[in-house]
Parts: sequence; structure tokens; C-alpha cells
Amino acid sequence: MKTTNYSDTIANAIKTFLETNDWHFTFDEEKGGFTFGLGMKGQMKKINYIIRVHEDNYILYATAPIGADTDDPDMMLQMAEFICRANYGLRCGNFELDMRDGEIRYKCYVDCDGIIPSSEMIKSSIHVPAGMFNRYAPGILGIIFGGASAKDAVEKCENDQG
Repeated sequence: MKTTNYSDTIANAIKTFLETNDWHFTFDEEKGGFTFGLGMKGQMKKINYIIRVHEDNYILYATAPIGADTDDPDMMLQMAEFICRANYGLRCGNFELDMRDGEIRYKCYVDCDGIIPSSEMIKSSIHVPAGMFNRYAPGILGIIFGGASAKDAVEKCENDQG
């Protein structure tokens, strides 16, 4: 029995995409949520996904396996500034930092009002966060492990990638 109102049509489109492309996932039928992981080649070896299906949209969250240390105020400050700088000018989604626990994630919102999301829409919503984590992982890791400044970390990520 559903405990959350969500579109079965949108959920089925996502499920079909994931099954067709041999993704290993779980689906919570009560809440309309998918979870799965994606292995990556860059410095961020894996990201975890949550897709929350609603009545006329879905929101995809890709979460880094590491986060900022909330007991280190300077690191949290640098990471918050890094997220703001990295987000400026992004066209499809944004990074988020949970100030309570240091979690770093990338969010994509997909409006499905009046449409069923196509395979390409779903693919893009999954691949964009992976691309953003590949691009910005050196800066995230530079702040967490190297004490880098937010400004230098973002400049390095954006200059190295074009």
C-alpha cells in the first residue's frame, strides 16, 4: 500500500529504463523511491543515488560517499563557499551541503507535468550528477583532505576541465 502519493507512470518509466540498462536498484513501492549506486573512474569512486517520484515530477539526488567534517568549522566554511561557487552558472541541477552532517549531494529536478519522461530524459538526469562529481571531486577532496581554499579548489576544477 502506498504511503506517499506518486505517479505510477513516472515510476514505471524509470524502472523500465533501469531494467533495460541492467542497473541494480531497489524500489520502495510505499514511498515511490529508487536507490542504487554508480561506480566511477575518477577520484570519487562511487556515488549513491536516490530518486523520489512525485505526482508530476521526480527528484534525483546523487550523494558522495564522503562529506565535510562538521567538527571542523573552517572546512565547513570552505565547503559551503565551494558549493556556492561551483553552483554558479550550472544549468541542470545543483550541489547541496547539509550543514548538520556534512553530506554533499547533487540534485536534479525533472518536471514531468503532462508527459512521461523519455529514456533520454532519465538517462540525462542520472548522468549529469556523475559528470558534475567527476568534474568537482578534485575540489571537494582538496578541501576535505588537503585544506584547500574554496576559491582555489573551484578554479582548479573549472580550469582543468574547460
